[in-house]
Amino acid sequence: MKKYNTDSSPSLRAKLILSAIVDKYVQDGIPVGSKSLSLTDSIDLSPATIRHVMSDLEELGFIASPHRSSGRIPTPKGYRFFIDSLLKLKPVEQNEIRNIKARVQTTKNNGRELAKNVSNTLSAITKLAGIVTIPKQSVTRLKEIDFIPLSDKKILAIIVTNEAEVENRILEMNRIYSREELNRAANYLNTNFKGRSLVYIKKQLIKELQTTKESVTAMMTDLINIADQVLDIKTSEEYIVAGQRRLMDFQELSDVAELRKLFDAFREKHELLALLDKSMATTGIQIFIGEESGYQMFDNCTVITSPYTTEDGAIGVLGVIGPTRISYQKIIPIVGVTAKLLNQPLNLEN
Repeated sequence: MKKYNTDSSPSLRAKLILSAIVDKYVQDGIPVGSKSLSLTDSIDLSPATIRHVMSDLEELGFIASPHRSSGRIPTPKGYRFFIDSLLKLKPVEQNEIRNIKARVQTTKNNGRELAKNVSNTLSAITKLAGIVTIPKQSVTRLKEIDFIPLSDKKILAIIVTNEAEVENRILEMNRIYSREELNRAANYLNTNFKGRSLVYIKKQLIKELQTTKESVTAMMTDLINIADQVLDIKTSEEYIVAGQRRLMDFQELSDVAELRKLFDAFREKHELLALLDKSMATTGIQIFIGEESGYQMFDNCTVITSPYTTEDGAIGVLGVIGPTRISYQKIIPIVGVTAKLLNQPLNLEN
């Protein structure tokens, strides 16, 4: 996350003006002028004084004048200072909490449906794009495995892990295996390693091979050859995005070329997954404003994320994506509450 130089901190009067500019710009979506600020109840200053303070804020890089407008809008640096120093969070409404909780509880046993429902709920409540990674259990344990010979040197591996997660993988082997050989391999793994983690199984097979290498059996060689591929199951950090089209409603994101880049990022996943990985390593809410994300397609956006965890550690990330002009006071608590509600049913599953 980019760190702005805030050595020159604004005065108390400037902080008041900056907070008012953020609130008014978020609410109205148009550049804020000194005259409109002078009519604000919380500011008892003349337009001339406000203009002077706004000039100081602009010099600090907290606000800027778009095009030839006489008004000012917050910059990413201004939003960052506002969030870090001036923000007063609003409590999440009870009906919204009930809505989120209902979506979580009805699909807690299905990771993909859970991600789909929660992302849709986040989008509906915040009016932004909601994003939730499909939850993955931090320890993948073998429940059952079977092998089916295919044509040439290919094998179909059917792997059931944890309670009911099924993955089918086609393995490219260095020779043709008979059905009998594959049955022996499957029976050996199911008998000796059911309930063990895939990492443990692979390490144990290699250990057994090393201790018996002088009298290694053909079956052990077969097991190592197969295990080298079948036990190397990579957990794909897939995610569900809901409400992308809501982003088209914001004037700041209305540029067709910029929208195309943003939607391409949703579809191709690489950049967004990399950004979500940063959030996975944290313990709380992360806020990326504009270029803080490090990815050009998000330069006009804010991404707010939070990991959700089980007793074994972080297993997913949820959040929202919108323009930088959003109600941070309301949306940050919604993301935080959703992560906490998501933790509860998942903890029951471990």
